[in-house]
Amino acid sequence: MSERMLSYVCGTSAKPLLGETIGDLFDRMVARYPDNEALIDRQQGQRYRYRQLRDAVDSCACGLLTLGLQQGERLGIWSPNRAEWLITQLATAKIGVILVNINPSYRLHEVEYVLTQSGCSTLITHPAFRNSDYSGMLYELAPELPECAPGQLLAAKLPALRTIIRLGDERTAGMFSWGDLIDLAAQTPPQVLEERQARLQFDDPINIQYTSGTTGFPKGATLSHHNILNNGYFVAELMNFSDQDRLVVPVPLYHCFGMVMGNLGCISHGATIIYPSEGFEPRSVLEAVQAERATALYGVPTMFIAELEHPEFNSFDLSSLRTGIMAGSPCPIEVMKKVQALMHMREIEIAYGMTETSPVSFQTRADAPLDKRVSTVGQIHPHVEVKIIDPNNGQVVPIGQTGELCTRGYSVMLGYWNNEEATNTAIDGAHWMHTGDLAVMDVDGYVNIVGRIKDMIIRGGENIYPREIEEFLYTHPQISDVQVIGVPDMKYGEEVMAWVKLKPGASLSADELGAFCQGQIAHYKIPRYFKFVDGFPMTVTGKIQKFLMRKESINDLGLEGAAAQATA
Repeated sequence: MSERMLSYVCGTSAKPLLGETIGDLFDRMVARYPDNEALIDRQQGQRYRYRQLRDAVDSCACGLLTLGLQQGERLGIWSPNRAEWLITQLATAKIGVILVNINPSYRLHEVEYVLTQSGCSTLITHPAFRNSDYSGMLYELAPELPECAPGQLLAAKLPALRTIIRLGDERTAGMFSWGDLIDLAAQTPPQVLEERQARLQFDDPINIQYTSGTTGFPKGATLSHHNILNNGYFVAELMNFSDQDRLVVPVPLYHCFGMVMGNLGCISHGATIIYPSEGFEPRSVLEAVQAERATALYGVPTMFIAELEHPEFNSFDLSSLRTGIMAGSPCPIEVMKKVQALMHMREIEIAYGMTETSPVSFQTRADAPLDKRVSTVGQIHPHVEVKIIDPNNGQVVPIGQTGELCTRGYSVMLGYWNNEEATNTAIDGAHWMHTGDLAVMDVDGYVNIVGRIKDMIIRGGENIYPREIEEFLYTHPQISDVQVIGVPDMKYGEEVMAWVKLKPGASLSADELGAFCQGQIAHYKIPRYFKFVDGFPMTVTGKIQKFLMRKESINDLGLEGAAAQATA
């Protein structure tokens, strides 16, 4: 190649960025599509047309104004997927209150940290979800609650928190109910809400999302109206969304996938949002697609695998589906092919990004060649720049060479909340966000994510990317899912290990899998260890926690000595 091409791309678009707040955009969509269905919550049995959703949002916003919330204050939401989540998201956006998303699976010390670090003055909470007793945890964190009047909490462990609003109409000591909040709306005239909304700017912070750190405490990525509204809008644009689309959202709302790509993607197009259940249940998803004639479906790979493997899968009519997104963790090529063929999602796309970039930077296009749609994360998003650099010296690498992916543009977060040191580590002086992901770009600008810098396995000086081995093992007809990690080794520094989840009724041994690899992949990439499992440790958003797999494997294999040597 005579000309040295570098791994840099810039996303162009005939459509400009939206220069408005989330509240203003929502009101504009209500005016345009007042009678379109906006939200269907199947578990709660609630349905809202756009004008009905606006009334609910404005009531919530006025209720919060009556409680005295000021622009820039933080309000936490600790709840699974419910109609009130979206209503709160839009209401806080209308009054300039920063919504703090709290992971539904958080336990005591985690929720205490997030509420304190963000300085939440108000918390909207569901009483319980699955095996989590939210109310019980709050009474443990704030034993002062039963003795205080609602809105007047003074808790030693949660010094900023004054008000807790409990979803539902039941009475709980020290807390307002959701019904109380809506009743308070009558005390704030509509023009007060209009005046507050008119003062807001699209660059104002409006959302804090805590990243699930693998070490230390999570960091609060602070996002603006401009960040998340535009990202949701362009994700849906690239899926060719219109006001006729109906999207099933089984991914959690506390994460960008649900609240940005789902909620804001639909709202910005006058489309319909469908919540199948409070938490992911494969049957509920299949039922929702069939009953609501959904045109689109979101999910992480493990969700799509669970739907495809549901024993009653073939009894559901999924023919209304057209598109959707698989994201959140690397998407197995074989799973993508099955989703296209068996779920009628011929235009399904892959998206790649991170919370700190609102989240999406790359997305496949429906008209891209099949091999690009199933084997890459697509091409650059509109109005976004990406470069791939050598992590050792910061130089942009040539096309085809592996390096760290960096992103720049409207989508990069404002910073980590009250954490300047972490912000400066992640975003450099030229405003590039360093993702920590290893990637390769081809001549057409398609990118393949090959792993995390910290997940890369170095065996005897050879760089091994787990993703490559995972993709090969997925081709085995008896394997349902697989994850590859590095474990410490006295001789080579690291060895390759595969955690394998078999299909129902399948039987396979480590020796058989080793033989399957022989002659198909380089000898040094063949896993030395295989572990057969029923599942993987993961976050509620479906991200595999490989650091926990590594820790468990070191213990199982008795590699503590090698681990001590490897880290010396």
